[in-house]
Amino acid sequence: MPQKICLTTLEFPPDVGGVGESVQRISKMLIQAGYEVHVAVFRSKQRLVSDHTRRRASCATTVQDGVYVHRIKSAVRNNSTEIQDFYSDVYFYLKSLHQRYGFDLFHAFFMNETGYVTTLLAREENIPVINSVRGSDLHKHIFNPKNHAPMTWVLDNSDWVTFVSRDLQRRAEVLVPNVTYKSTAFWNSIAPIDFSQIPVVIPAQPLSGLVIGSSGRLRDKKGIEFLLDACAQVQAKIDLTVLLIGDFVEKERDYWQQEIDRCGLGDRLQLTGIVSRQEALGYLPLLDIFVIPSINDGCPNALLEAMLAGRAIIGSQVDAIGEILQHGQNGWLVNPGSADELAAAIQHLASRPELRTTLGQTAAQTAQIQLAPAVEFQNWLTVYERVFDTANRFAHPEMTLA
Repeated sequence: MPQKICLTTLEFPPDVGGVGESVQRISKMLIQAGYEVHVAVFRSKQRLVSDHTRRRASCATTVQDGVYVHRIKSAVRNNSTEIQDFYSDVYFYLKSLHQRYGFDLFHAFFMNETGYVTTLLAREENIPVINSVRGSDLHKHIFNPKNHAPMTWVLDNSDWVTFVSRDLQRRAEVLVPNVTYKSTAFWNSIAPIDFSQIPVVIPAQPLSGLVIGSSGRLRDKKGIEFLLDACAQVQAKIDLTVLLIGDFVEKERDYWQQEIDRCGLGDRLQLTGIVSRQEALGYLPLLDIFVIPSINDGCPNALLEAMLAGRAIIGSQVDAIGEILQHGQNGWLVNPGSADELAAAIQHLASRPELRTTLGQTAAQTAQIQLAPAVEFQNWLTVYERVFDTANRFAHPEMTLA
């Protein structure tokens, strides 16, 4: 009988988001390694409804490409479902799934929501648990005093913790020092992309001059305002177009509209709005420079895609962006939050097309070698084997003596 692993996550395809893509990729790797894989999907904002309807708590199970996917929804019994009611419902169904399938290991992604309830159940059932820190849990949510105690408890009670950047690992070690002895940091991977097979995208408006762009879910942590400021600084010196591939998150839309109006780029700025991943990839070859000016960002898929596309990349020196990009070799690094440094970098690369080509080619090589799925696959296998081995030794202490 194969060992059974239950991954818990905020999202899973067809849900859109980097965490869901990562969990799907890891699920396929684990199936390939011979494990039976279950994915439990739940998110606290789903406890809210806008049309004043009511519903029972539920868990719907389907099978997607060999993965058992369990989508858990909490009950809506009144107009303001409390967070503890959400977690109580999720815990009930997660425990019910364990009672039915008998999981051998839990693995939670994003410890602020999934991590707490998953680790609590794992500890009660004496089952090993891995928590994977993605970025915003330790970069943003840790600053809410209500989150500090449960998040540090999760770190302390995990059998193993993984991080997508060494920056995140160092912060966790400050919060819970023993994390040093039970954690690893490694980057996400990206599967090869044949850009010659991706349909050519025709922009809504012609792209003139140097095309500078960024992509992804455009939100607070992405630092897009600093890109707008930098391009506003250099627009009198460089003929350029700024192409933002994606759209701003709805709750921040008024803020970003204000920033767009204030920067004064006018028709030089184009925003595609929400597009499919295939269409987003189709825009990348149109860019002369890809900019990822994040304030913090874990290990963003947008960076890896731009690298595979062979774009010259300017990135902020944070998280995996500053670890993967080597200044002057496969990218150009600037300090986060500095429009002046971004402007100087854009001007530098604008006048050096040969350098842009070299940076892009080296970035593509880095992605193909260091960020290949086989590398991530081996990292995950090492983690799972280590956790299972440790659990077996505790369950059978005579093995240690042998």
